[in-house]
Amino acid sequence: MTEYDAVTLWLLILVAGVGTFAIKLSFVQLFGWLDEVSPVVAGVLRFVPAAVLAALVVDSVVTLSASPSLHLAFDPAELLAASVAAVVAWRTESVPLTLAVGMVVLWSVTALA
Repeated sequence: MTEYDAVTLWLLILVAGVGTFAIKLSFVQLFGWLDEVSPVVAGVLRFVPAAVLAALVVDSVVTLSASPSLHLAFDPAELLAASVAAVVAWRTESVPLTLAVGMVVLWSVTALA
């Protein structure tokens, strides 16, 4: 299991939680003091949702494999479904339709394989 005792592990979890809370609180406090966000910051923050979504999607579709050598690995069904969903999202800008089409493609390709 691990060489640390239960008290040490719980203390580590507590410290990590307090640290995470402090980081979030500092961000809220910083913008709470400002009356208005600068146009530069607003412009940068505009791209945060797309960057987070891209990171989540790429991480779930493409993985880094270290066996026997370092290379990228992916499931062809997931890659196809993600590609079709990306086209649907681009053309329709509809989140529910994108999710539905992506899942139908993934389930269909998985069932046919």
